[in-house]
Amino acid sequence: MKVIRDPIHGYIELDPLTLSIIDSPQMQRLRRLSQLGLSNLVYPGANHSRFEHCLGVMHLATMLTGKIDSVTDDEKKELRVAALLHDVGHGPYSHVTENLTKLYTRKHHEDVREILKKGELGEILSDNGLNPATIEDHIQGKTDIGKILNSEIDVDRMDYLVRDSHYTGVAFGLVDHVRLINEMKFYENNLVVNAGGVKAAESLLVSRFLMHPSVYYHHVSRIAETMFTRAVDDLIQKRSLNPFDLRKMDDSMLLEMIRNDDGYAGELAQRLDNRKLYKRALYIGFDEVGEGVLKHRKNIKRVEAEIAAEVGIEPESVLIDIPRNPEIAEMKALVKVNNRMLRLDEVSHVVATLEQAHRDNWKMGVYTPTEYREAVGKAARNFFEVKRTTKQFRLTEIEE
Repeated sequence: MKVIRDPIHGYIELDPLTLSIIDSPQMQRLRRLSQLGLSNLVYPGANHSRFEHCLGVMHLATMLTGKIDSVTDDEKKELRVAALLHDVGHGPYSHVTENLTKLYTRKHHEDVREILKKGELGEILSDNGLNPATIEDHIQGKTDIGKILNSEIDVDRMDYLVRDSHYTGVAFGLVDHVRLINEMKFYENNLVVNAGGVKAAESLLVSRFLMHPSVYYHHVSRIAETMFTRAVDDLIQKRSLNPFDLRKMDDSMLLEMIRNDDGYAGELAQRLDNRKLYKRALYIGFDEVGEGVLKHRKNIKRVEAEIAAEVGIEPESVLIDIPRNPEIAEMKALVKVNNRMLRLDEVSHVVATLEQAHRDNWKMGVYTPTEYREAVGKAARNFFEVKRTTKQFRLTEIEE
């Protein structure tokens, strides 16, 4: 047994099986995938990788299964491996390229069976009697013990919230994950939180709520990631990049490919390298644009072209970012109170009030180079029929 020092969890133990998996090329690639995409353009310290996050998730999964008597030794072994490999299907810059991977290959980052079956990693699993299909089921939360990795409240969330808070310096990721783990167990085939763990569960939800606008959906990160995604899509459209290769690449490989392009993708790469980002021409929430805006998510390029045509500029000069409908899955986590199973939002008034507050954090953005900002903003407001609120009138007066 070897140990490594982790800045979040202290010493993490590695047995011979996990050591051999860590040394596989598929796992080593995760060292070169940024955990937070392009967030280091906002928070310079946000340079941690998927690799260390996976080690942290494995550590927490081991802690939790060690406290549950009903989990067999074989299941503990499988879950430890699944936790270590749960992000092996991510492409460069993690979630930044995920939508493109799903669009062109129909593969989600949790669809990892083919990766687990091939090469050195496949040999390691086979030699240790591990079935890639079973490991994938655990990663996707399809099994009972897989819910430890992938459910409403899981060890994946516990690690990334604390880890992302540490590396960004944003002091919102305060989650009492040790208390939460000690208060979790299986009851009637469900992973539940005991009544004594409700406050710890609240801390996880409050942390995620606060981290969402401050880190995960910070407007500069969203602009940079939208630009990067569009550059990658441009390469795919020109057949310079095979989308099936994305999950084999790391950050530097893809960025260098974009830099070497002599067209639109290359121009965006130069802007990203020099932090000459597009600016917000429009940045609004549901209160001004209405939930009907979500219908445009499937036709974003058409909308961009219409707005650009009204202004008289190239379509590439307008980028639209419409996030998915916000939700807090953790609210549905089950809590065991006096032998009754209740949802977390039924037990906690704090959690119940977060749903609307989380929706208030939602923002759609229309981005463009500085010189087109005013004209694009006006055209975008006309297109989306933005309602002018009292709050917005005041903000406009201040800006003017």
